[in-house]
Amino acid sequence: MYIRFTKMHGLGNDFVVIDAVTQAVAMTDKLARRLADRNTGIGCDQILLVEPPTQPDIDFKYRIFNADGSEVAQCGNGARCFAKFVRDRRLTGKSLLNVETQAGILQLSINNKQSYTATLGIPDFEPADIPFSAAQRALTYTIEAAGQSLEISALSLGNPHAVLQVTDIQQAPIAELGPLLENHTRFPERVNVGFMELLTRHEINLRVYERGAGETQACGSGACAAAVAGIAQNLLDSPVKVNLPGGGLTITWPGNKQPVAVTGPATTVYQGRIRL
Repeated sequence: MYIRFTKMHGLGNDFVVIDAVTQAVAMTDKLARRLADRNTGIGCDQILLVEPPTQPDIDFKYRIFNADGSEVAQCGNGARCFAKFVRDRRLTGKSLLNVETQAGILQLSINNKQSYTATLGIPDFEPADIPFSAAQRALTYTIEAAGQSLEISALSLGNPHAVLQVTDIQQAPIAELGPLLENHTRFPERVNVGFMELLTRHEINLRVYERGAGETQACGSGACAAAVAGIAQNLLDSPVKVNLPGGGLTITWPGNKQPVAVTGPATTVYQGRIRL
């Protein structure tokens, strides 16, 4: 049996996108790991599955699998690639899409052939919802890792994020602190870790150590989390330009109880098929 796939990326954060609308695909954690393997499979940070909707007035269902096979609820770069994929493959003619995910309904806008916007929902700072172990909600928390007391922000965008401010993104100990914070006992479902360097009130540098994938070239939800954390602490103002190793994204967040949106490019690399 063969399945067709498309290799895509959002600023170097790369995906295998599979149409499960016109072909039968039974995704498992084992198959996800096989597809994501860069030595023996196709190779990617995440697998994106396009499925028929299960709710009325919804265009598609969107599922995301990390390279380690775990299924997750949110991926901002993947969402923009999803929008480009369904339009390019003529699965839809719409420019505004409503897509169901584990995190709720995701709205995607196709601005033009180079720009796509994903509205990821309302940021959630409640520790129990992230989930994160804390006595009460706060803008920042002290957490112990590598023998240090670190100050982080913690929030959920359908997936958990920790944001750590650093003075120099190039010198940040990401290889050391990334896995320690990702697997910290205070994050029972693990966490995506953003290392943020402030440049101006409208611009930051960011590197992200993603849950289940390691450091990636870009992370859309991580960019949103960093911008939101900075705005909530009155360190940043919307819109925020986020410079990642793979390129730049623009994040807009009006503030409390409002959804956050990420705008940026999506790129198709090639199409192929693989025998299962």
